[in-house]
This record gives sequence, structure tokens and C-alpha cells, in this order.
Amino acid sequence: MKTIAFQGELGAYSHEACLSARPNCKALPCKSFEEVISAVNNNVADLAMLPVENTTYGRVADIHRLLPGSGLHIIDEVFTRVKINLLSLPGERLEDIESVEAHLVLLPQASAFLEENNIRGIQAVDSAGAAAALKASKTKGVGVLASKLAAEIYDLKVLAENIEDSDHNTTRFLLMSSRPDNTRRGDTKMMTTFIFQVRNIPAALYKAMGGFATNGVNMTKLESYMVGGSFSATQFYADIEGHPDDNNVKLAMDELSYFTQSISILGVYPASSKRV
Repeated sequence: MKTIAFQGELGAYSHEACLSARPNCKALPCKSFEEVISAVNNNVADLAMLPVENTTYGRVADIHRLLPGSGLHIIDEVFTRVKINLLSLPGERLEDIESVEAHLVLLPQASAFLEENNIRGIQAVDSAGAAAALKASKTKGVGVLASKLAAEIYDLKVLAENIEDSDHNTTRFLLMSSRPDNTRRGDTKMMTTFIFQVRNIPAALYKAMGGFATNGVNMTKLESYMVGGSFSATQFYADIEGHPDDNNVKLAMDELSYFTQSISILGVYPASSKRV
């Protein structure tokens, strides 16, 4: 049985993503993204599940910094709906709950419900970890915002379901392996993710992007971030529709190479059926 490493405790949304993508694999909880990557590189786990962006709060901090030097390759993408639930000890009622604990990015995503019910939010390191702590402490009057999976694992009661402010709240995860897989697979179109640095010439990025437009390659994501602590050295992260062997993608990447000093493909993988 293969093992997937993820950041967080059992019952985390990353754990849900693991079960969704590879239900027959064993999930390995890790304390940090670095530990997830290390688990694969050291053969403790076969795959890594890493979140990259969320429809509510944007990109996940540190991931784009870690990916280029991780030594891992994207082999799949997973979209997981973040359904926030209010969990409590068995026997508690909604009116008994005075405060809830959750990860700092989760609390604002259920702010309307918390305000309506006069419940105070308390920041926790990990939402699923807070659920585990509640089971251990058996503190009354305290709730946790987490997944139904966490409720099942830690024997907690679901007091309120799907209390997130936005019903589109979805996190995109990347399933990564130590070995690349550039084969065409799946029933959907292929995606290619790569990073590049443009040459220090006027309008380099504008010129680099021209090849994708003229060759009809759809770029679904383009983000920039600093490298080496310099404000002038910028690296770009891009997702495009297509396979590197597609003729139009080849032409676009060839043109890109004229205006860049480095290009590195992070992965070739089938587009998720949930991609919109």
C-alpha cells in the first residue's frame, strides 16, 4: 500500500484530499510542508499532497517557494471543497458554545456564522489538531471548526454543517512524486506546470508571453515571486493547458526560451474533472 504525506493532523482538509485522490493509500500526517517533502525524498512516503491555492484566501504561503527546490514532480491535481463544520463534545448544544478554535485562515471563512451566534474565534495551529485536543481535554463550551472527517476520527458531534461564508470555498492541491510522469493519461485535457526567470531586458515578460497567445495556448495561472532576496530578480510560476509534446505548446515554449534565462517543468498531469 502506498503512503501519501500531508501537512496537518488526521482529519485535516489535506487528509480529505488524500482520500479523494487515492482512497486506497495510507495517509501520513506531517508537522510542516518541509516535512511532507522530506518524507517523499527520504522514501518514508511515496507521494506528497500539497495545497497551492484557495478560492477564498488565495495562494498558500511558502508553497511556491518550496516547490522549485523540492525535487518532486506534479502528477495530479485535486480540488477539495472546504466544508466547515462546528464540532463539539457529545451532548453539547449550539447555545452552549462560547468559543471555537480553528486554523487562522479558517476562522474568517465562517465569520458570519460566528458573529450571528456570538461565538468567539480562537486561533489554533491546526483545525484537526484542535479537534484532537478537544477530545483529549473534554472542555465544555468550546467548539472546533473542522471537517466531518475530523468529527468521525475524534468522536465529536457536528453541531452545525457547512457554515462557511462562501459556497465556492475550494482548495486546489497538487499530488507530487519523486518521479516525473509525462505520459498522456486520464479522460481530460493535460496540464503543464513550469517555472521560469526572464532575462533582464526591456519588456521581457511581455515578449515571453507572446508565444502562448499566437499559438493558442491557454495559460490558466501566472504568478511572480522574488528569488534570492532581490527585488529585481523575479521567478514566475505558470500553469498551461496542454502537453509539452503538443505542437502548439512546443512552439510557445521555444519562443519562451528566447526571453528567459531558465525554464523548469514541475509536472505534466491530467486536468481535474472539477476544474472550471
